[in-house]
Amino acid sequence: MAGVSKGAAGEVLAARFLRDKGYKLLTSNFRCRQGEIDIVAQKDGYVVFVEVKTRQQETLYSPREAVTVPKQRRLIQTAGVYLSRFPSKLQPRFDVIEVVTESATSLKVVEINHIVGAYEAGDLSGAF
Repeated sequence: MAGVSKGAAGEVLAARFLRDKGYKLLTSNFRCRQGEIDIVAQKDGYVVFVEVKTRQQETLYSPREAVTVPKQRRLIQTAGVYLSRFPSKLQPRFDVIEVVTESATSLKVVEINHIVGAYEAGDLSGAF
């Protein structure tokens, strides 16, 4: 993955991880005016909106801490736009995947942590 940003590489690794866990990937890097969702997938009656955070091992905070409440609101709004364009009867869910690498210069993965249902969206109709 030479020449690829650490974030983009983390997203590729997260997509592979999800596929290996039986998720069907619907799209990646869905963008609209409200924001971007790294991965949209489905499994077991859920449409899953995944935020991927990649950090090095010795960072002072966990990758999930970068998914702040304002970031969550933008992701929920973006998911609302996605669902208006691609209606689904599946239950929406918001996950975070943390990709932890050895160091800033290495893409050697130390850990991938999948946080299922990392935060709640409430009623998605409020996202519009």
